[in-house]
Amino acid sequence: MPLNIRLFSVAETDLERQYDWYCEHADVEVAERYREAFDASVIALANHPGLGIVRKLKAPRLLGIRSYACRPPFDVHLIFYRADATTLSIVRVMHGARDLPRRLLE
Repeated sequence: MPLNIRLFSVAETDLERQYDWYCEHADVEVAERYREAFDASVIALANHPGLGIVRKLKAPRLLGIRSYACRPPFDVHLIFYRADATTLSIVRVMHGARDLPRRLLE
């Protein structure tokens, strides 16, 4: 049975910003494909939360956080999440080339 999905507000903001970026620098169709890739990735995680890798980050707040790449061709974007027995919590969604430890703590 798939986990319930919880999207933190900061992750929602991350998604909105990236969607807007694609609208501005590509077009709405690309932005829609990005959102579809994200949604498909989250559904896969809700069904199999162990797909992502545990990140080895030093900050105590980030212990146990996992990441999973969005579906191609948007796989440069990482979904950061935690999962327990009932819920998949999406913490952030970021481009993998960012300063991830610093950005995750913002």
